[in-house]
Amino acid sequence: MKDRGSIPILIADDDLDDCEMIREAFAESRLLNELHFVHDGEALIKNLHDRWQQSEHGKNLMPGLILLDLNMPKMDGREVLVELKKHSHLSQIPVIVLTTSQAEEDIARSYNLGANSFITKPVEFQSLVHVMKDIGRYWFEIVALPNSGSRKAKT
Repeated sequence: MKDRGSIPILIADDDLDDCEMIREAFAESRLLNELHFVHDGEALIKNLHDRWQQSEHGKNLMPGLILLDLNMPKMDGREVLVELKKHSHLSQIPVIVLTTSQAEEDIARSYNLGANSFITKPVEFQSLVHVMKDIGRYWFEIVALPNSGSRKAKT
């Protein structure tokens, strides 16, 4: 079984305070995954394409999981989900929408666009820690993730 701490997580959120809280919640949850942050949807897509090109020439750098905020500048989370599904080498990366929205239309649309989970960001820090523990347990201990090294581009 793959070491859960060896699976990088890419987090897309434009709120710097939320990013810091997420980083601290992962640390307090004792999840050792390498965290990478981007602050808009365009940066997320560019980051993934750059990583894919680097991966093709050596060590795999693709994230094993994406935490995605819906409301970001340049390209919002909904547009990111559409873009991810256009590329076979990106479409297998599990995406958790982690947002402040509780709107039923955001939940339904996120799933329709290919999100694997939808979580409303907790307001309290300890609740966020519990969510991060649950994410770690579910995504890195319970489910089988595709081998990111075997993802081949067909775009």
